[in-house]
Amino acid sequence: MSRLRWDLFVIMGVFLIGFSGCATKVARVGTDEVTDLSGRWNDTDSRLVSEEMLKDALNRTWVDKFLKTQGKEPAVIVGRVTNRSHEHINIQTFIKDLERGLINSGRVSFVAAKGEREEIRSERIDQAEHSSSETSKGPGKEIGADYMMIGTINTILDEAGGTKAMFYQVDLEMVDMANNRKVWIGQKKIKKIISKNKLKFF
Repeated sequence: MSRLRWDLFVIMGVFLIGFSGCATKVARVGTDEVTDLSGRWNDTDSRLVSEEMLKDALNRTWVDKFLKTQGKEPAVIVGRVTNRSHEHINIQTFIKDLERGLINSGRVSFVAAKGEREEIRSERIDQAEHSSSETSKGPGKEIGADYMMIGTINTILDEAGGTKAMFYQVDLEMVDMANNRKVWIGQKKIKKIISKNKLKFF
């Protein structure tokens, strides 16, 4: 065996031993701990953006004006939040963060989403057939939403060499269901600089 082939054989052996010794390592962390592994939108972004934007929305005058004129809390529903970004974002987790924040705020009442209402209506039909009249929940008693929250998530990507800058812009709006009047507009921006280390051989 030539010297060159022997050296290649030794190098291959070292790599194989190194890879065979690799094992999966798992560490449990708090769900509220900031974790940025890939630089993409993640659970931390979803939670922080929803918290900040809801804090702004619920402390604006539209809530108090409705309470004053109607004598009750406004009923709110979260509509469509459109992902117009460069990456796949699980919009449903973001919507659930918004819903949870609205419900737990105590400032508004919350109405079930369209898909959820269909399932509940189906249950009412089943109750009408199988449940007693004392416990059956009839139709026509639903609460209509006074306001709908809608929004978009956009990104701008700038990249050079092994570094890229990802800019996220989340826009949310609260719309009066009676007249399509926008009573609140909120915006949150996030910028991330992502650098990848180049593999070096010594």
